[in-house]
Amino acid sequence: MALTRTKQADAKAAGADFVGDVDYLEKIQKENWFGFDVIVATPDMMGQIGRLGRVLGPKGLMPNPKTGTVTMNIGEAIKEIKNGKVEYRTDKDGNIQLPIGKVSFSDKDLADNIHSIINLVNQVKPASVKGTYIQDISVSTTMGPAIKINPVASK
Repeated sequence: MALTRTKQADAKAAGADFVGDVDYLEKIQKENWFGFDVIVATPDMMGQIGRLGRVLGPKGLMPNPKTGTVTMNIGEAIKEIKNGKVEYRTDKDGNIQLPIGKVSFSDKDLADNIHSIINLVNQVKPASVKGTYIQDISVSTTMGPAIKINPVASK
């Protein structure tokens, strides 16, 4: 976590695994260290973090205000991430792409995550939409073949 000294106590209290500022940025640059999943930063640190854009960007680790990883409310952002906040993307055809888990998750945890996602998507369904809202579900590994899931049977 790249933070100014005033926000480091908030990050530690929220449960951040690593808390620091320039020292961690140097470690990433010099030692090619990536022992973290997310970087949360304050806006004033982005000038220094921006120098690592070529390293962090391709790995999807660059902090971004749109995803909530560049914020002055560090404690809240870390709590959300620790509680399982995930990023998702949609395309022009209405497809939703998001991770449902990791290899280390049990089958039950993955199934619970799929059920939670289906329930959430059905809850945010606009009232003006008639008919079947979720038409098809496919689950795949990052670069593997997809497995189709029946959305009706998975409720």
